[in-house]
Amino acid sequence: MSQAFKFKDEQDLASFVQERVDPVFITGGQTRGVDLKHDRVDMTGLSGVVDYEPGALTMVAKTGTTLHQIEEVLKAEGQQLAFEPTILNTALGTSGASTIGGVFATNASGPRRIQAGAARDFLLGVRYVDGHGNVIKNGGRVMKNVTGYDVVKLMAGSWGTLGLLSEVSFKVLPMPAAQATLVISGINADVAVDVMTASLNTAFDVNSVAYDIAAKCAYVRFEGFEQSVKYRTKSLMDTLAVDREIAVLENDDSAAAWSNIRMLSAISNQCGDLWKISVRPTDGPQIVQKLGLASGIMDWSGGLIWAKFDAGKTVRDILGDIPGHAINLSAKTGLKFSNTNPALTHLQSAIREKFDPKGIFNPGLMG
Repeated sequence: MSQAFKFKDEQDLASFVQERVDPVFITGGQTRGVDLKHDRVDMTGLSGVVDYEPGALTMVAKTGTTLHQIEEVLKAEGQQLAFEPTILNTALGTSGASTIGGVFATNASGPRRIQAGAARDFLLGVRYVDGHGNVIKNGGRVMKNVTGYDVVKLMAGSWGTLGLLSEVSFKVLPMPAAQATLVISGINADVAVDVMTASLNTAFDVNSVAYDIAAKCAYVRFEGFEQSVKYRTKSLMDTLAVDREIAVLENDDSAAAWSNIRMLSAISNQCGDLWKISVRPTDGPQIVQKLGLASGIMDWSGGLIWAKFDAGKTVRDILGDIPGHAINLSAKTGLKFSNTNPALTHLQSAIREKFDPKGIFNPGLMG
């Protein structure tokens, strides 16, 4: 029977790793619902904001701190996380609360990524316990340890396979004064990608575009100062000149629409496995057709598709030779990356050997 280990002290965590020889899974808020056949380390014991300097737009927090806690502290100062991570609880049917460590470990991002970037782009420094049980601190502009790697960037998106993140420092941004969203209704995926691409190619500083497959609605968001938002919204409406119904959502209504997109509300009540499919935006409509999607969310101008499929279905096989990758986020053991690049697999293995020579961290998660 598997055990859960929870530590409130970083040194106790390091001692545990030094003595450990068997594999362990590393978990935060458990929002992804991994079925743990191995023992696990619960990182939520390391929680709390360590340092926050609103004037410098920086925060330091222990990795078990919930995303909600982080966002509430920032909101009180009129600031926010720029990368707007997708919330998967409802779509995966899991409980728990996302942690800031989990956000960076998975390099999470959301609709605003096309303008702001992902979590990795805002990560300034890390503290972590490596596979030897050493506590390592890395930070600054480009600080490298003896392995020669840019550790801060490597840790973001490593899914806990390189070490146990205990603390992260990151940049934040001011909340926009206003926002508005154009909703273009009654269009199919092909037209939606054209509309989203055209919107991004204007000078109107669009920061998010998405398409609800079932509702046949495209969403185009603007943020900034109130007068600027109004001007850009009207200008894009005039520029698109599509013979379709276009509505404008402002401020709270706009925020609510993007909250639903961020939470994948359109597919949350559906059965099946949740898949995240990354392709070229121009291939998005072909993917929708090839997979027979009647519902789902196309984000990043069609380059990211969220959809549900019958349990056990392998989406990568259906995509054939279309370039990209697919991840089954509902997979209960192992992850799920459909990687067919031998060179990438070799590189991943070499890096893991440097950081986790005993091979105990999150076995199987990254191949």
